[in-house]
Amino acid sequence: MRMYDLIAKKKHGEMLTDEEISFMIDGYVKGEIADYQMSAMLMAIWFKGMNDHEITELTKVMAKSGDMVDLSPIEGKKVDKHSTGGVGDKTTLIVAPIVAACGGKVAKMSGRGLGHTGGTVDKLEAIPGYRTSLSREDFFNTVKKCGVSLIGQSGNLAPADKKLYALRDVTATVDSIPLIASSIMSKKLAAGSDCILLDVKTGSGAFMKTLDDSIKLAQTMVTIGEGAGRRTVALITDMDTPLGYGIGNSLEVIESMDVLKGKGPEDLTEVSLQLAANMLYLVGKGSIEECRAMAEKSIEDGSAFETFCTMVREQGGDDSVLKDYSKFPQAPYTAEVKADSDGFVTGMDAEKIGITSVILGAGRETKESDIDFAAGLVIHKKYGDAVKKGDSLVTLYTSKEDKLPDAEKLYREAVMIGDAKPKKMPLVFARVEKDKVEKY
Repeated sequence: MRMYDLIAKKKHGEMLTDEEISFMIDGYVKGEIADYQMSAMLMAIWFKGMNDHEITELTKVMAKSGDMVDLSPIEGKKVDKHSTGGVGDKTTLIVAPIVAACGGKVAKMSGRGLGHTGGTVDKLEAIPGYRTSLSREDFFNTVKKCGVSLIGQSGNLAPADKKLYALRDVTATVDSIPLIASSIMSKKLAAGSDCILLDVKTGSGAFMKTLDDSIKLAQTMVTIGEGAGRRTVALITDMDTPLGYGIGNSLEVIESMDVLKGKGPEDLTEVSLQLAANMLYLVGKGSIEECRAMAEKSIEDGSAFETFCTMVREQGGDDSVLKDYSKFPQAPYTAEVKADSDGFVTGMDAEKIGITSVILGAGRETKESDIDFAAGLVIHKKYGDAVKKGDSLVTLYTSKEDKLPDAEKLYREAVMIGDAKPKKMPLVFARVEKDKVEKY
């Protein structure tokens, strides 16, 4: 078998066999297939695509290229969640303890942020003392005790994906549904959970800018999950507007705790409840409606918040900051961005708002960048809100005063103010199950 022949085959739109896909991925991971040949294959896939069977097989081979986590020592059904990334998307901090408080098991490995999208691990590390790196034994014991553990990706998880992603990044082949789907799902399969809920973002702050593309990606990933024997559901959620009001690591932890205490922003609360209800549905806790009621009750009775606090203590964190937010490190410099005119907020470029937070120090411009946990922004006026000239649109927080002018300039570019109140947009656009798409 030669890589040359496989490239030629895919170039002509032919289907690769299971053996050919294994040969290609295994050879590339071992260094037996050169970058230039894999680059040619990635471009051929970009142009010619792959069918569902090819994508599922590609994902399985990528998942098996490294460690496959065995969660069987943890009793009960384990459910994982993945978001395709967004701005202000702190839902893992909310839904994981809700699901655990309702009897589900969440053994979740999360990633760090890069570019304008935040990472769950960075947010967790804003909690003083919280350990995102645990031994296998400590990870399992935390799930057994709390029902949930949130850690960073550890070990040798899907090394084929890491290697392929680096190549896709420099060969303009990132935006291919077969390659995106296999990248995400290979890590989810390797992480070992029985069920997977996918939160596929759509809009200006998301990777998929249109609803049709988001549904297509969701269908592909659901097909992969089901084909690999994992119960899988996807929700398509809005990312034209940032989720909640806080963007930045400490700010997002604070806002997540507000949701768990029953006093969080309406949009963030609603999306989190829908995600949690679907996760509980996947582990067999009842109908979507019954699971939604359970999730709401866990907030009302305080059990979800207490579950999160218990997990934080178990992983070495200081949970007192979750009860008294003044204990978080405070940014020394702040600035208000005020409206220049009356009207309504008719549009928000979520990606530019995310980049604003990176300028302030809340995100990484490169993998080596340090994060300022106190940096970020709190939005005061969102899509659809009425605005008077002089109203504060946002408060910016940073430890680097010289960053404020650039951040203010970009934020102004991101927010559009018009005369007419815009129509209300849904927070959740669709739900995708095997062989079923339900649009809302």
